[in-house]
Amino acid sequence: MPLNTITVEQLSKNYQVPEREAGFSAAVRSFFKRKYKDVKAVQHVNFTIAQGEIVGFLGPNGAGKTTTLKMLSGLLHPSGGKASVLGFIPWELNPNYLRSMTLVMGQRNRLSWDIPAADSFLLNQAIYRIPDDEYKQTYKELDELLELEPLIKKPVRNLSLGERMKCEIAAGLLHRPKVLFLDEPTIGLDITGQVRIREFLREYNKRTGATILLTSHYMADVTALCERIIIIHQGRLKYDGGINDLSRKIAPFKLIGVMLADADSHDLSGYGTQVQNEEDADKKYIQVKAEDVTRITSRLLADLPIHDITITDPPIEDIIEQAFNQ
Repeated sequence: MPLNTITVEQLSKNYQVPEREAGFSAAVRSFFKRKYKDVKAVQHVNFTIAQGEIVGFLGPNGAGKTTTLKMLSGLLHPSGGKASVLGFIPWELNPNYLRSMTLVMGQRNRLSWDIPAADSFLLNQAIYRIPDDEYKQTYKELDELLELEPLIKKPVRNLSLGERMKCEIAAGLLHRPKVLFLDEPTIGLDITGQVRIREFLREYNKRTGATILLTSHYMADVTALCERIIIIHQGRLKYDGGINDLSRKIAPFKLIGVMLADADSHDLSGYGTQVQNEEDADKKYIQVKAEDVTRITSRLLADLPIHDITITDPPIEDIIEQAFNQ
């Protein structure tokens, strides 16, 4: 059994957020008596992550994902509970811990905007006290995976979003961290850029055995990289387990798609619930219970002039949305 790299026990974070009504009078009153609202960003969350795992950390906006990552990386002190990463308490900011992990946020810059990425890389080398030989070897490996060489001599402001994210990720990995906290690393990228980042993370995990906790609103990131997901909603843990197990638990049904010789002349409502699939408009789809798939498929093949038939799980986005709302 791999050792647990991350252990979280009853972790909580509360904020007091100032609020007031609109208008000049309300603004003046707030100078003398400010009203606050208590926000429970994270509430008594528990989970463990083993060495070398890639785990998806999912939830809607405001669920508490980024707050949790900030606590685990030491940027925030919790209101309650405990956490251990690589044997360290994150918010104690032990230098040995800071040299062993990285936090990459897709909506935040770690690179200096007006200078080439190469200069920011050298700054990170100095901050982390990386020996020259080790720095050159690590950069060579990252360049092999991310094709950095054509990019690092340009000012960061002149890079495309996809190019900048490559450099942002590389900057966070120059010190060879054992734990990666990634908050929306593919946000805003086109399909090609997303695929390249996923391939890189998969290969980096394979080569180094690094533990990765990943948040993303792109379900393709999660399905491509993670066998296990943790779902958080309104600060509370909703699910922790495998994606396939979630499908069986939350949505125990399948989608049957059929391509017919004359689709317009056949009504499938008698076989199951008809659903739309915009990505495959050539087929008609019905939703049926998992235990009825064999029986319904046999009926369809016997009754209709079918050219092609497929049986698939429902989209992971639909399953996770149902998990949020449970």
